[in-house]
Amino acid sequence: MQNSSIIEELSTQLESPNSRDRLIALASLRQFSPTEAVPLIKKVLYDSHMPVRSMAIFALGVKHTEESYPILVKLLQTDPDYGIRADAAGALGYLGDSRAFEPLVRAFYEDTEWLVRFSAAVSLGNLQDPRAKDVLLKALNCKEIVLQQAAISALGEIKAIESVDELLRFAQSEDWLLRQRLAEALGNLPCEKSISALKFLVRDSNAQVAEAASISLHKLLDTSH
Repeated sequence: MQNSSIIEELSTQLESPNSRDRLIALASLRQFSPTEAVPLIKKVLYDSHMPVRSMAIFALGVKHTEESYPILVKLLQTDPDYGIRADAAGALGYLGDSRAFEPLVRAFYEDTEWLVRFSAAVSLGNLQDPRAKDVLLKALNCKEIVLQQAAISALGEIKAIESVDELLRFAQSEDWLLRQRLAEALGNLPCEKSISALKFLVRDSNAQVAEAASISLHKLLDTSH
């Protein structure tokens, strides 16, 4: 069957009253090019069934055309549902578009929902834009632990070596996931302080933290030779 006739079938399936049909049609768009997929994704961007909307927004981040960026920014800034705003923030990170930096920073500072701020912090790491350092350092001081986790990972992603001193205060955090995120991030931040912190974390009482530290330590020692 030719692409055009499959696309027509999927287009019809996206209008099915059964939300499961619409989800399956969206999943099937994976095999098509962004220019073929995006017009169909747009059909369900405002679907009444929340999982369909979420999947459509995620798909816009993965299958992106020029249209994706303004659509996602509008959803991030104006949608009344915080879950959708969080989805849009997450999808913006997949675009690899430096224009997303400003709206993501604004969402981090101005949105009142922690889930949106979490997605914005993760996406700032995905963009790998060094300008994100200041906002991510501020995120380290948030009271929500998940925001701290996202910020630690993102500082590693943007390779902000100058943030190592700030990060090291989490080496003895009571939360093992924070210590694990730190161990992973330090693997992207090659310096003496990272190496000595990782030698400490390799002996962590939590096996996952110790393993993450071991992987990062090998990575840093290999690159330093």
